[in-house]
Amino acid sequence: MTRTIFILNGPNLNLLGVREPTVYGTETLDDVRRRCEASAAARGLQIDFRQSNHEGDLVDWVQEARVKAAGVIINAGGYTHTSVAILDALQAVEVPVIEVHLSNIFRRDAFRHHSYMSLAAKGVICGLGARGYELAIDALADLVATE
Repeated sequence: MTRTIFILNGPNLNLLGVREPTVYGTETLDDVRRRCEASAAARGLQIDFRQSNHEGDLVDWVQEARVKAAGVIINAGGYTHTSVAILDALQAVEVPVIEVHLSNIFRRDAFRHHSYMSLAAKGVICGLGARGYELAIDALADLVATE
C-alpha cells in the first residue's frame, strides 16, 4: 500500500525562484514539488504538495492530515515564528511532523531564530535549500515505517 505524506508550504513560497534568490535559491516551488515527487516515489510514498499564503488554510490542511496522511512535512514560512494556531494543529495531528526551511534560520534575523513549529516536530532541517525537502522525505519515510 502506498502511503501519502502532506508537504505544506506557507506564505511567499509561491515566489521561490524570484524572491531573494541569494537567500532562497533559484529553484521554483514547482521544481521543489518535482524533487519531492521523485524522492517520495523512490521510498514508496505519495505526496500531497500544497502552498498557501493564508494561515487558516495551513491549519485546515494539518487537521486534514490527521485522517489522510501518514506524516507531514511543513515549511510554514513566516508563520514559523508567529503561529500558535498552526502549532496547536500540528500538536493534535498525531502523525510525525518534519519542519523544513530552505535557509538557515539561525544565520538570519534574530526573530527568525524561534520556531513554534519545532515544538511539534520530530526533526528540523534548515539551510540546505530544496535538498532539505528530500532529506525530510527520507526521514519521514523511516518514521512512518516504524509507526
